[in-house]
Amino acid sequence: MRLILLGPPGAGKGTQSQRLVDKLGIPQLSTGDMLREAVKAGTDVGLRAKAVMDAGNLVSDEIVNAIVSERIDQPDAAKGFILDGYPRTLVQADAVEAMLADKGLELDCVIELEVDDNVLVERISGRYSCAKCGTGYHDTNKKPHVAGVCDKCGSTEFKRRPDDNAETVRTRLEAYYKQTSPLIGYYYAKGKLKKVDGMADMEDVTASIEKILSEL
Repeated sequence: MRLILLGPPGAGKGTQSQRLVDKLGIPQLSTGDMLREAVKAGTDVGLRAKAVMDAGNLVSDEIVNAIVSERIDQPDAAKGFILDGYPRTLVQADAVEAMLADKGLELDCVIELEVDDNVLVERISGRYSCAKCGTGYHDTNKKPHVAGVCDKCGSTEFKRRPDDNAETVRTRLEAYYKQTSPLIGYYYAKGKLKKVDGMADMEDVTASIEKILSEL
């Protein structure tokens, strides 16, 4: 099963991807993780990426695509994979299609998590975590059972990501709509797009995704 999950930041892609990893036994391929692994392994394309990053520049689509291609060839991706954070643009989407075609493969499905922008801003800006064990909480949706005390480890220290604020979230949403949302039409035209209500309860979202995959 070869999948892409689409949706703006905070839509729940990470949570749902991990559930699919556990259920399907296929890897979630994050471009950031793949870049670091390729650099650490010292592969040809990893060395090229390192040179670009060391110079303080952004890694090109061509290099990222080559790293994704290498990763897909590894044994644990033989049964499929979930692409995380890539493609982000139409140019990258074309590159992924061509790369998979060269391997005799194609995407099985692209799932879009539909969410309301205002809810996303509230969802992300309300996030915080235990500073000791990393357990995640939310101002309204998931508070500790005892106020100010982590349910998991008992710590009383919590932290928030600096970019988890309303202004930054709206900036990230704007970037998503400019760069990534065109992929929705791109994959719809290819007959690959399926939509899921990302506003539903987490378990219901999972059930909806599993139903879509069971019908493929």
